[in-house]
Amino acid sequence: MNDSIYEQIQEAADYLRLELTAQEMATIALEQELSEEGIRAVAAVLEHLKDKKRQQIVSTLLRMSRLPLREPKSFENFDFDRLHGKQVDTLKELPTLSALYAHKNLALIGPPGVGKTHLAMAYGRECCERGLKCYFLKATELNQRLAEARKYGREASVINGLVKPSCLIIDEVGRCVFDVETTRMFFDVIDRRYNKEGPNLMIFTSNKSADKWSEFFSEDSSLLCALDRIFDDATIYMIKGNSYRGRNRKTIALTAGESTSLIKKES
Repeated sequence: MNDSIYEQIQEAADYLRLELTAQEMATIALEQELSEEGIRAVAAVLEHLKDKKRQQIVSTLLRMSRLPLREPKSFENFDFDRLHGKQVDTLKELPTLSALYAHKNLALIGPPGVGKTHLAMAYGRECCERGLKCYFLKATELNQRLAEARKYGREASVINGLVKPSCLIIDEVGRCVFDVETTRMFFDVIDRRYNKEGPNLMIFTSNKSADKWSEFFSEDSSLLCALDRIFDDATIYMIKGNSYRGRNRKTIALTAGESTSLIKKES
């Protein structure tokens, strides 16, 4: 029998946190005089339990991510054919999550309706599918959360929570203005994530180019430091074009008033 079946059993056992090595399984097989079919049945059961646990983990990660579950945004249901350009293939490589492992932040910038948020959510969903934590929130929600944390003395707890996920998505930068204190807290999040080990990136979406972000933050020195760390080694996608929204819209023209036939009868 190929030794790989025992390695497969050990791999599944490790995932399930069971103390069962390939050698131990081989010893059990000899002692119990298990046939090849019997050993493969054990491997199949462990593989089933492994897949079941993986699905549970993914389900939990998606639920905690704040990504949409009823109508999920994924790379599979994004229309990449609508995007054109010499470097469009770079965008199509997003599902590999190479930016996450290379610690390269992403910024998706462009007008409303071109797919920025969809792509950001799809990236986050892919992270969850691979067992990595993701967290999504809009810039307005981040601003409010930081302000409330300061008000109730929960700064450390809230900042820690924003540092933990492998992928942190901040949507619609430029929809609100951060005051001096929330800007400094925002910098703390950026600074700590900048030095975070393991798979790690932040994704930003905005209608405004990065050189205009200073209009929405109130502390110049902190902002400059934060922006340095955001874009130190980042990829910025500038997306132009018309909105996706309304592409399936149907327009029906109607006229209000008495019908022409009724007017003729009365005359």
